[in-house]
Amino acid sequence: MQNNIFDISAIPHIGELAEDILNYKNVHIKRIVSSEVLKESTFCQEEAEWVILLKGNAQLLMNDVIYTLKEGDHLFIPARNEHTILQVCKGTLWLAIHIYNKDI
Repeated sequence: MQNNIFDISAIPHIGELAEDILNYKNVHIKRIVSSEVLKESTFCQEEAEWVILLKGNAQLLMNDVIYTLKEGDHLFIPARNEHTILQVCKGTLWLAIHIYNKDI
C-alpha cells in the first residue's frame, strides 16, 4: 500500500501525534506531527534516534547546545541522551528513525 508522508489528516491541539511508518527488526520509523503547545518536552530514550525536519521549525536542547532546526535539517540523538524540545511551530512534521541495540 502506498502512502504519502505529507498527507496529514489532523494536527494535534497539544503535544505530538506519532505514527509508525515501518517497524523492522531493530529499526522503527515514525512520522511525528507537532502542535505548538508542548505537554512533555524532555525525552531520554533507550534507543538512538535520527530525526529530520520535513516541514516547520523547532528548537531542541541537547548537551547544553540549542539546535534551531528548519526544513531539511537533521540531527542524531544518541541513546540515553536527554534532549528537550524548547519550541516548535504548529504542524511541524518530523521523520524519526529509532535504532535499538537488538532485535525487539
